[in-house]
Amino acid sequence: MKKTILWIAALVMGAILGVLGLDWINATADFVATVYTRLFQLLAVPTIVLAVITTFATFGSKGSGRIFGRTLSYTLITTFAAAVVGAVLYVAIAPGNLPIDALNSGAQPIAEQSSPTHSLSDIASQTSYVNHILSIIPNNIVKPFLEGNVLSLLLLAFAVGIGLSKLPESENKQVIVNGLSGLQELLFLLIRWLVWTLPLGIVAFSAQLSSQVSAGVVADSIGKYVLVVLGGNVIQFFIVLPLFLLARGLNPIHVLSKMVPAVLMALFTKSSAATLPVTMETAEQRLGVRKNISRFVLPICTTINMNGCAAFILVTSLFVMQNGGAALSMPTILLWILISVISAVGNAGVPMGCFFLTLSLMSGIGAPVSILGIILPIYTIIDMVETAENVWSDSCVCAMTDHDIR
Repeated sequence: MKKTILWIAALVMGAILGVLGLDWINATADFVATVYTRLFQLLAVPTIVLAVITTFATFGSKGSGRIFGRTLSYTLITTFAAAVVGAVLYVAIAPGNLPIDALNSGAQPIAEQSSPTHSLSDIASQTSYVNHILSIIPNNIVKPFLEGNVLSLLLLAFAVGIGLSKLPESENKQVIVNGLSGLQELLFLLIRWLVWTLPLGIVAFSAQLSSQVSAGVVADSIGKYVLVVLGGNVIQFFIVLPLFLLARGLNPIHVLSKMVPAVLMALFTKSSAATLPVTMETAEQRLGVRKNISRFVLPICTTINMNGCAAFILVTSLFVMQNGGAALSMPTILLWILISVISAVGNAGVPMGCFFLTLSLMSGIGAPVSILGIILPIYTIIDMVETAENVWSDSCVCAMTDHDIR
């Protein structure tokens, strides 16, 4: 709560400073905003790569039987469905652009970048689909890191993570996994430091934005964005996930009524991990899931089953890229549905969860991350709804897996 108040205060303070129209304040805000943008870009590559590798690398140690197969299948299907719902709502509601011509001082607008890695909005016009796919497949292991090629990095991270999970248990494998985990812990420490100083960045981003935009346009654009995010979560919660349960012969009203304590706790704690003990107890004692199923499925789901996160990454990425000048063609949207699903599944243990991961992805492609400074205070409410949806999805996956195994 204190952190939320601090973020809102920083947002208001920055808006006031920007409205003053003083050159030295605007110059300082531009400088600080650029510093934060560069720091986000610095952490973007290792954040994405290590999160995906370490998450997928644990698959081998979690088992490979029917239970794990069902859990993984339902996780990927429901996460993909959440991203698709977000994409459909985004196209239907169509949030408008913010008039932020000068917000790209720390990075080039997406539409102006010439690299195949970054020209997501020009896939159809500038190159063939075959050439674009070839540009994603790396021929040099160092080049994607130097270029910040998000798609190539996700491909590499996915391959390395799955490869590690399939290696037989040995001392060499353990050394590699422990080394990657140690690097991730170090990275998380750096991220926590950056997040601790984030109010300063919010002041700069807000001042930078308020000196250029009208409040009416911002309210309309951000309002539609929030409507898309929350609307997608509501549809996934009350329509899509119940349809999955019905398809497996389960009564969604019965399942939800039994899992209400866990869902409510997730709503108020904003942490799937903190809710996990309650989720397991509720699934076993109230829903009647067998212990060997719940204690195997739910810890895995808490790590990789991120329905709300996938929708947030997709919608926020589309919104930020659109404001950066990208034309959101259908191939681009489909591409980012895939990216959001892989990123959400790999989003394990990052402070501020999918918000920071989205920020890292946008920094990696040079999008105007200043917009995320405006979204940040609103994210507290979004995070509550997303976490409740994630725990509800975990419960659905657990119930369906238990039903199938029986």
